[in-house]
Amino acid sequence: MTDAPAPQSGRVVKRSIVIAGHRTSVSLEDAFWRALKEIAAADGVSLAALTARVDAGRGAANLSSALRVFVLERVMASRAPASGTLDPPEGRLPA
Repeated sequence: MTDAPAPQSGRVVKRSIVIAGHRTSVSLEDAFWRALKEIAAADGVSLAALTARVDAGRGAANLSSALRVFVLERVMASRAPASGTLDPPEGRLPA
């Protein structure tokens, strides 16, 4: 039996974040906000600093999409074998 996600994990939450001195709004599902907070804590940075790091490397992607892909890549990298077969694509932030 697997653990089911929390019922509210798919609920979209809009938050304001300051990136490089500019306030912007980001809409993400609650599950992604929780994952980003965990990643930021593990990396020893604030959520705003982590978001700014993703923003700096996102290219033409919108910020919400870039954050979702970042979380997915971190999860996949954490499950990858030690051989490093899941290298981040060109232009993506390392995990």
